[in-house]
Amino acid sequence: MVRLILASQSPARTKLLAEAGIRHSVLVSDVDEDAVQARYGVTDPHDTALLLARAKAEAVAALPEAEGALVLGCDSVFEFDGEAHGKPYTAAVARERMLRMSGNAGWLHTGHWLVDCRATDPDDGAAPGTGATLGTVASAEVSFLEMDAAEIDAYIATGEPLHCAGSFTIDGLGGAFIRKIDGDPHAVVGLSVSTLRELLAQAQVRITDLWPAA
Repeated sequence: MVRLILASQSPARTKLLAEAGIRHSVLVSDVDEDAVQARYGVTDPHDTALLLARAKAEAVAALPEAEGALVLGCDSVFEFDGEAHGKPYTAAVARERMLRMSGNAGWLHTGHWLVDCRATDPDDGAAPGTGATLGTVASAEVSFLEMDAAEIDAYIATGEPLHCAGSFTIDGLGGAFIRKIDGDPHAVVGLSVSTLRELLAQAQVRITDLWPAA
């Protein structure tokens, strides 16, 4: 049986996989994102998302628990006015960003990195691994409705935007402020199922292999 490990603590990502019928387990990486970015220098938001997704996937792939599995790392970065916006963490930062985003649009980039940790020459009759380590980015343009200060303050008070890339969600309370999405909507949630399918295919695995047995 093919095993998929999600190297992310994001509840939205694991919920998305579960709702798509994709069997998986979660093993959180212990990656210092600031240290990773400092090591590689300044990158644009698109490349930063891929860099951090790779760091998470490779950190978990190095653990004994990942032996014989496929490991998927993901990371999301919101690009607005050419700037990379990760999680705001504080109300002040979230408010400043959302006031700028009101009535405007930005790009949400979600990096995906897959590592095949299966044995390439198994002696137990299992399907051989490919040794693949590969990734790509799924992006979508997010257009926001006009938001007044009272709405923004009420949204921030819920705590939801403080731990989301770009200070918003599409699958929660923040969906009320999104006018439209151009691109893969799953990328805005933080994991593109169609992108995962493409990466799995390159590792010679069908996404249907991860569906529950009939």
